[in-house]
Amino acid sequence: MYPEIITNRSILKISGNDTDSFLQSLVTNDISHAKDDLVYAALLSPKGKYLFDFFISSYPGGYLIDVSSDQAYKLIQRLNLYKLRADVNIEETNIKVGRGLELIPENALQDPRSHMLGWRVYDPIKTQSATIDWDKIRVENCIPETGIELIADETYILEANFEILSGVDFRKGCYVGQEVTARMKHKTELKKGFVTVEISEVVPVGTTIMSNQKVAGMVFTQSKGKAIAYLRFDRVSNNMKANTADIMYHVQV
Repeated sequence: MYPEIITNRSILKISGNDTDSFLQSLVTNDISHAKDDLVYAALLSPKGKYLFDFFISSYPGGYLIDVSSDQAYKLIQRLNLYKLRADVNIEETNIKVGRGLELIPENALQDPRSHMLGWRVYDPIKTQSATIDWDKIRVENCIPETGIELIADETYILEANFEILSGVDFRKGCYVGQEVTARMKHKTELKKGFVTVEISEVVPVGTTIMSNQKVAGMVFTQSKGKAIAYLRFDRVSNNMKANTADIMYHVQV
């Protein structure tokens, strides 16, 4: 099966003698796994809030970072801010990103967030037109997307399911924002987060969810009668609405 090209992704190449230690000290996941697999990770603010999410894979002489094109320039700026005198080179490439489902072709890598998201491949030789409803897959599996559910300087990655999506490693040691993330993991119970809900009609992304006359959350990506919603769990009820749309959340036990 040939991949579909993802038109809104950019590939950065990072190389140099200090690349491994540089990335390992910054991102939420253990980049040693990128030698063989695709690694999903984030770069956080010192206060532990999401700034960027991306995929990391090995490349001769370094690593490739697969990031939203809207974030690419800002990510380069942020990495250069941390680089100081380290022997690290960061450059944008013209490499294209493809993805698909079914059998993984040669040189492709499994999407680490979920097996339902299939695989990704870099610089594919042959491609096909888009045929897969990726939003439907994301909504059904509650997988947040850059710039929609994942908002810079607002989102906390544990509320965005990064642990379930293999986007954070609690054994790898320090990284930017690690203290806040670890405290949320070990010392508190999450009171808010992204979940999949049922929705009776389409509403604009960002529509407020009301529950018994109180703000309970917000609606994001929608598909086929379901939506990714950000909810306050203590305000979940059988009387939730987003404008005129009925919202139903089946609590997982």
